[in-house]
Amino acid sequence: MNIDEVIQKYITPGRRRRMLLLTSMEWMLVAGGVMITSLTLPSIVDDLVGTVGSQNMMASSVFAGMLLGALFSGAISDRFGRKWTNLVLLLIAGFATGLTGASNSMRVFSLGRFISGFGYGGLLPVVNAYLTEFSSIRIRGLYLALLESSWAIGSILIGGFTMLTLESLGWQWSYYLLAFFSIPLIFVSFLLPESPKYEFMKKGKSALEKILSTSIDEEVEMHQRSKQPILGLFRSGLARRTIMIWISWFSVSFVYYGIYTWAPKIFMSKGLTPVSSLWYTFFMLIMQLPGYLAAALLIERFGRRPSLTFFFAGMAVSSIVMAFVSSSSLLLFASVLISLFVLGAWGMVYAYTPELYPTEMRGLGNGTSGAVARSAGIIAPYFTSTLMGATGSVFVVMIFMAALSTFAAIVVFRMGVETRQVIIE
Repeated sequence: MNIDEVIQKYITPGRRRRMLLLTSMEWMLVAGGVMITSLTLPSIVDDLVGTVGSQNMMASSVFAGMLLGALFSGAISDRFGRKWTNLVLLLIAGFATGLTGASNSMRVFSLGRFISGFGYGGLLPVVNAYLTEFSSIRIRGLYLALLESSWAIGSILIGGFTMLTLESLGWQWSYYLLAFFSIPLIFVSFLLPESPKYEFMKKGKSALEKILSTSIDEEVEMHQRSKQPILGLFRSGLARRTIMIWISWFSVSFVYYGIYTWAPKIFMSKGLTPVSSLWYTFFMLIMQLPGYLAAALLIERFGRRPSLTFFFAGMAVSSIVMAFVSSSSLLLFASVLISLFVLGAWGMVYAYTPELYPTEMRGLGNGTSGAVARSAGIIAPYFTSTLMGATGSVFVVMIFMAALSTFAAIVVFRMGVETRQVIIE
């Protein structure tokens, strides 16, 4: 019996749902920690004006940390396991987020964001691989898309808290809330078992039976494990997949962070007041959820390749709409469209990536893809800010986003492989 079939047979639906719930709560923590910048940065800049540091460094430091976290955490989890890597990263993220809230200068804020970003960026590929290896073939794509949809819930919750408390409590308490939220997650994660696929790969059938709390009568099969350095991502059979998914990650991340990080500024360039711009930004956070749910609906019905192509094409169209609209009502419509398609694409790439690689390099594949996304996250805010400063308009920015999305759609359509209902060892 194949290891995927063992997991499908012996892990109960209740246990899978509990794993989905816990990993989703970690995902919400990361989402809140990343997206809080958009709503608090204007207030932080006003509060820390005159201190040492720069606004651009404050905006991008979390993405620099996420780049390093994503780059190293995948390989570390492939070496030492999903559970312990996850636990250490939660500790780093929670502590550094609390440090960020206590910042008294732009430089200290940027340092806190960089360290917390290392934890956030590392958690994403590890948690993604962790849930993948507990999920059965039949519902794997659905569960991974639902995991990613919790990003929207985390963004909405921290966004709502910030909007309600920014004036009365200050920006600091949004960061303190996230630090407090990490504490119960750390305790629960300590009690979790290791991933069954990882444990079987490392220690064999007896270790797998211990994790599953049952005796397995069947012989358990798995492909021959091999050492996989980073260049293994480009060996025969994987190079095409790696190039395709890296382009997908870069494109969706660039569009997402290029727009969301400076969303209030983009809305003000369209004629909205600063207060209205913040509420429009919050509304965009809310409208992320339909995009994720659309991905969860399409991923098992139509497959990964056609669904991801569809979402990238929608990103291109919605970016063009955003470039040309001027009235507040049409701007709201464009915001809904772009949130729907960008977050639908995010849901798809997170579900698709771990299915492209075997267990011994799943963390590496996830991590390097995440590093590509974080590099886009670093570049995109600078790109948007610089181009809007030079042109005084968001038009050129959105046309570029449309072109990048179109390119990604073509790459996925031509180079993507279908992994729906396929055994992944």
